[in-house]
Amino acid sequence: MSTWPPLLETLRGTVGVWTTTHESVPADASGELAAELESLGYAALWIPEAWGREAFTSASLLLADTSRMVVATSIANIWARDAVAAANATRTLNAAFDGRFLLGLGVSHRPLVERLRGHSYESPVAAMRDYLEAMDKVPMFSPEGQLPFARVIAALGPKMLELGAALAHGVLPYLVTPEHTARARAILGDKFIAVEQAVVLGQSREEYLVRAHSHLEFYTGLDNYKNSWRRLGFTDEDFVRGGSERLCEALVVHGDEGAVMARIDEHRAAGADHVCLQVLGATDNSPPLEEWRLLAPVVNRR
Repeated sequence: MSTWPPLLETLRGTVGVWTTTHESVPADASGELAAELESLGYAALWIPEAWGREAFTSASLLLADTSRMVVATSIANIWARDAVAAANATRTLNAAFDGRFLLGLGVSHRPLVERLRGHSYESPVAAMRDYLEAMDKVPMFSPEGQLPFARVIAALGPKMLELGAALAHGVLPYLVTPEHTARARAILGDKFIAVEQAVVLGQSREEYLVRAHSHLEFYTGLDNYKNSWRRLGFTDEDFVRGGSERLCEALVVHGDEGAVMARIDEHRAAGADHVCLQVLGATDNSPPLEEWRLLAPVVNRR
């Protein structure tokens, strides 16, 4: 598999935005949010798939109102659709929107797979391997059926990172430190690495902790993340609801634009090719436009 498809080459050395807040505005207005981010110079918009909009449908709304920015899934849940649907939807979106859709796949987490979707969350690494291998065999008889496309997978532990190196074009670690980025690079070789980084721009120490604890509250209950953090030296004492202050400080940058740029540079020095910033605003229900605008001139200077 080619290590650097053209789409990923365009993201080398760039900064993107990771957000759920496009789902806080009406569907027919979500593209306007994407257009704003594109105008600010962000290279990519990364969107999740959990309790909100279906990932490919949402991506089409965002792509339709942009002309240059990449729209990427982080992640499209492999339990939400079979390999045929994922492969062919990716081909169609890229054919329709100038090759600007990046497929990011993930196994998600047991509560979201079993309670929300009614599947059995068994052997996630094997499930991802089977899914990727099935995608390689998918036929499509539409004009875009022969289009190649880039795919990356969510990966935290060594086995999933190794799978990303073997069967994908790269990985997209979430809630990690530069130390994890360095470990991922050692496994991935020259494959693509996109890292999510949470940010609280400005604010007092007290407000920073409010936002960081709120952000980590859900994640500190998920085994995949706790196992990842244990490998980085954290312990059960750090996994109190919302995380310890030590965990917050490791995972969520606090400070001015310079502090954010310094963390981006740490990830880059450790081996990241692209960093996507998740800005934690005052609420989860509105886009942090002011912070995105303040960060843009600094982080998008290439």
